[in-house]
Amino acid sequence: MPATGGFRSAFMREAEARGFLFQCTDAEALDAAMLAGPVTGYIGFDPTADSLHVGSATQIMLLRLLQKHGHRPVALLGGGTAKIGDPSFREEARSLMSEDTISRNIAGIESSLRQMMTFGDGPADAILANNADWLDKLSYIELLREVGVHFSVNRMLAFDSVRSRLEREQGLTFLEFNYSILQSYDFRELNRRHGVTLQMGGSDQWGNIVSGIDLVRRTDGRQVFGLTAPLLTTASGAKMGKSAKGAVWLSANKLPIFEYWQFWRNTEDADVGRFLKLFTDLAPEECDRLGSLEGAEINEAKKTLATEATALCHGRAAAEEAAETARKVFETGQSSTGQSATSLPTKVLPRAALEAGIPAFRLFAEAGMAASNGEARRLIRGGGARVNDAPVGDEGQIISLTDAVDGVIKLSSGRKHHLLVRPDA
Repeated sequence: MPATGGFRSAFMREAEARGFLFQCTDAEALDAAMLAGPVTGYIGFDPTADSLHVGSATQIMLLRLLQKHGHRPVALLGGGTAKIGDPSFREEARSLMSEDTISRNIAGIESSLRQMMTFGDGPADAILANNADWLDKLSYIELLREVGVHFSVNRMLAFDSVRSRLEREQGLTFLEFNYSILQSYDFRELNRRHGVTLQMGGSDQWGNIVSGIDLVRRTDGRQVFGLTAPLLTTASGAKMGKSAKGAVWLSANKLPIFEYWQFWRNTEDADVGRFLKLFTDLAPEECDRLGSLEGAEINEAKKTLATEATALCHGRAAAEEAAETARKVFETGQSSTGQSATSLPTKVLPRAALEAGIPAFRLFAEAGMAASNGEARRLIRGGGARVNDAPVGDEGQIISLTDAVDGVIKLSSGRKHHLLVRPDA
C-alpha cells in the first residue's frame, strides 16, 4: 500500500485515517479506480443468527463509508452459503440450519442493514442481494467443470482459516471445504450482475477474497480488488462484540437499546479514540481529540461514543433516550422506575409468583441479574444488590408486587447494571 497519506481518492484516505485498512490486493490501482468513477463493492453476511452483532459493525461501517463517498455498496446475504457454513477460524463445523431458520435470520439481519444504510435505485444506493438466488440453482457438475478446475487444493490448504483447523487435528468436512469455492463464485456472479469490482471483509476472509479475485481474472479476464479490515480486539485483548452477558446484538429484539448504549459507554479508556473512528461518523480529527482526553473528561467522550454509535444502529431519538436514562440512573440518583426508565431492559415474570412474593436471591437469579442462586446470594451479601434503589440487606427478603412502582420493580447489580421486572398479563 502507499505510504500513509499517499492515497488520492476520498474513500481510501478516510478508510486509512479511520483504521479500516489492513490488506489490499492492489491499493494503488483501487485508488485510481475510485478516482475514475463510482466503484461497486460488497461484503457478505452469513445469517447464522437472526441478528448481527457488534463484531459485524465494522463491515457495515465500511459499506457506509463506501456509500458516503459516492460509491455503491452491496450487502450480500448468504442464504446459500449458510447451508454449508464458513469454517474460517472456527474450532468445529457449524451446525446445519433449516431453510426456515435461514429465512428468519435473513429477515432479522436485513432490518439492521436497512437502518444503517440507504437502499434504493440511485447510483450510490445500496443493493441487498442473496446468494441463494444463484447458488440454489447451480449444477454441481457445472461448478466442477467451470469453476473447480481453477482451484488448487494445495493453495486452499495453505489458507490460515483451513490450516488452523487441521493443525488442531479437528478436521474439516468436504462440505466446509467447498465454502471458499462458493464465495469466489459469489464474487464473479456479483461482478457479472451488478458490476461489483471490490470485495471487502474481515482479515479472516483474505484467502477467500484472493481466490475470488483469481477466479474472476481467470474466467472473465477482469481486474477486481480485495480489501480487508483488521479483526478487532479491545485494548485488554478481549474479542470485540462480546460482553459479560454474551454477544452484543444489533437488533433491539435481542438486546435492549439501553444495554447497547451501555456497552459503548463501558469502553476501555485506551479504545475510545479508535472506536469513535470505526463506529461513528464523527470526523477523525474530532475522534482523536476526544480519545486523548483524560480523567473525568474521557467519560464524556465515552458518552459521545455511546450515543453516536447507538444513533447509527437504532436512530437518534432512541440513542438520546438511552443517554438520558443513563444520566438519571447514574448521575442524578433519580429513581428510574416508571416513565424515566422506558429504555431500561425488562424481564417479564409470572404475575402469580410476583403476587405471592419471591426471595430476593431467587428474584435476582430468575431475572438474569445473577447467573445462579449462589451468585445472587453472594451479590446480596457483598452489598451490591438494590431493589428500587434501596440496598437489599437480607438475601431471603421477600419481594412482591407490593414493592412495584408504576407497575415495575427495579433491580440493580452494582452501579451499572439495572433491569425492570414486570408481571405478565
